[in-house]
Amino acid sequence: MLNYAITARRIDAHGSVSGAREAVVQLDTSLGGREDALNPVELLLSALAACMIKGVERAAPLLGFDFSGVEVRIQAQRQDSPPQVIAISYELIVDSPETDRRLELLHTNVRKYGTISNTLAASMPLSGLVRRA
Repeated sequence: MLNYAITARRIDAHGSVSGAREAVVQLDTSLGGREDALNPVELLLSALAACMIKGVERAAPLLGFDFSGVEVRIQAQRQDSPPQVIAISYELIVDSPETDRRLELLHTNVRKYGTISNTLAASMPLSGLVRRA
């Protein structure tokens, strides 16, 4: 079993920072919002995107999958009362000469072995598709 830890702290009324190891991320914790930092929902979606990209990096060598780039586009639906994300959809865009069948195989591996995608899929609808860049 792996354990993870971060530390987050308030800087002022306009924002906070979060960090692990040598990495630091600016957080939008301001009531007015900030353009230069990610808000909590955007951080959640970024974690999913990072999980999927890392999944491609992990699965590609195992599958002998040829690719030169990956992009993930994610949208979330949030309800107001109670405030929560109720659904997430994504588009996994892979720059690759591989066949459509192999592209789908990569997508299956990314979904099956993703820590964040599995966690989110267990708590809400998580749907998406893979396509060629």
